[in-house]
Amino acid sequence: MADPLAQVIALLRPRAVMSKGISGAGRWAVRYSEFGHPGFCAVIAGRCRLAVSGAPAVTLEAGDFVLLPATPAFTLSGFGPAPVRRIDPRTAPAADGEVRHGTLDGPPDVRLRGGYFMFESPDAALLVSLLPAMIHIHGDDRLALLVRLFGDEAEGRRAGRDLVLARLVEVLLIEALRAAPGLAVPPGLLRGLADPRIADALRQMHGDPERGWTVEDLAKAAGLSRSTFFARFARTVGFRPMEYLLAWRMALAKDLLRRRTLSLDDVARRVGYGSASTFSTAFSRHVGRPPGAFARTVPASAEADG
Repeated sequence: MADPLAQVIALLRPRAVMSKGISGAGRWAVRYSEFGHPGFCAVIAGRCRLAVSGAPAVTLEAGDFVLLPATPAFTLSGFGPAPVRRIDPRTAPAADGEVRHGTLDGPPDVRLRGGYFMFESPDAALLVSLLPAMIHIHGDDRLALLVRLFGDEAEGRRAGRDLVLARLVEVLLIEALRAAPGLAVPPGLLRGLADPRIADALRQMHGDPERGWTVEDLAKAAGLSRSTFFARFARTVGFRPMEYLLAWRMALAKDLLRRRTLSLDDVARRVGYGSASTFSTAFSRHVGRPPGAFARTVPASAEADG
């Protein structure tokens, strides 16, 4: 059966960019401006504070992992009052070795491994909107091991480094997302997958996007009445069922168009449309330009069609 979470991550096409060691001692605070790209950090030792815009401040401890799919502005600090140093990650020079904040001499109070990466998908904004704005996981040994592997690979210059980093990022994302407490996160894909009835409908949509689904079909797959299913899906996923199906089909269509290996008729069929003209009308309405124009303005994917 289809795995919606793995499909979304694969469609996002994460690409490794940067990883660095961070430490802090004494009184210190740094404020990073909004970045937009996904970022993460893992606490190797010690404790610090993290305040992400729009969310309550949290204490990070050894073994914690934080994932920010779109990285809003945030402040990282020790526990005492301190002047805030402001950093714009888009213009800050690349770090050479570990970045130290606060007192430069002596042992650090906290050591972290932080990093960020890019999503290559032309539909990244939509797909990221299905994920929580912040995921904070405490004491997950698998994530700690993956971050350590990522850091070791990022610091080396071995053959195949970029490919290994890209695959590690995919695994990091999936591990972090499936370790998140599904029903406790805001409406989105994780919360939908944590609801067994809604998860069944999501897997059906993801597994067979060619099918002419109706709300009644999906309600039956979920074992719910039409009205109960409609309300429950909207409440847990944040989209009405047909809205979600359309968004997923269009994300798939963009990916297929980007590969440039299929005819418009084949793309239309794969995402549930009976003809290229019907698909073109729906795509133009959803995306704002026809499929052909979209395909000409996005970089071609090097991946083979599967």
